[in-house]
Amino acid sequence: MHVTVTGLNVYPVKSCRGIACDRVDVTPQGLAIRGVRDREWMVVDARGRFVTQREQPRMAMIETAAVDGRLMLKVPGLDPVMPDVDGDSREVVVWNAHVRGHDGGDAIANALSAYLSQVVRLVRFDDARPRLVNPDYAGATGATTLYADGYPVLVIGQASLDELNERLGERGAPDLPMNRFRPNVVIDGLDAYAEDHVDTIRNGDVELTLVKPCTRCEVTTTDQDTGRRSREPLQTLSTYRRDDRLAGVTFGMNATVTQGAGSAIVVGDTAEASFRF
Repeated sequence: MHVTVTGLNVYPVKSCRGIACDRVDVTPQGLAIRGVRDREWMVVDARGRFVTQREQPRMAMIETAAVDGRLMLKVPGLDPVMPDVDGDSREVVVWNAHVRGHDGGDAIANALSAYLSQVVRLVRFDDARPRLVNPDYAGATGATTLYADGYPVLVIGQASLDELNERLGERGAPDLPMNRFRPNVVIDGLDAYAEDHVDTIRNGDVELTLVKPCTRCEVTTTDQDTGRRSREPLQTLSTYRRDDRLAGVTFGMNATVTQGAGSAIVVGDTAEASFRF
């Protein structure tokens, strides 16, 4: 079945504002823009444990940019800063994964700590210790990811958001934008939630394999422009998208890159979606 790529996003720093792209490069660990990879950077606390919008919703307003192969970060109220890319490597933790990260330096650490009212550091993924994707879902593919929650690519169908917004309207709630769900790839041409049953999406040399429904947390209730929280969409999603096997509500599909690293995806591309049925 043919689908159209209608949105592409790269999130260089886990839980910070993403970059909407017309074109992205494909790497084995997901998408990249101008040499900066998705979730290549992460904010960690004094113990080296990841910090996200779950506990710091104001992170939504920290802007990111990719400039000449380097990350630029804009903390509200401060001038843009380019963190160091090759600082000392240290142990860091994202969920249950113990990996490593290169420290981004004192300038950006001080800016982030002041903004978040918490002692934090910024780290860049150390590729010397790859992070494998859960083989229970990805199989023996050897797929890896960086600092994403668990998988390198998140795919959502536009029809799924449209259907959710219809339900929100029936409950007197406003429509929500797609950025509430922080997808990497948005596709059009499927029925609502049909991505739940897609096996692969092939676009030229690129093949994404959809491996696991994405369980959703309070980040989806955070306005990505203001950092303010509400009850939606989790309140509505819980009425019809509960997955007891995963102990949560799902929206979108996690994917791995199974072919095409080194190629590109462009908004407007026509791709072929194959189903598991």
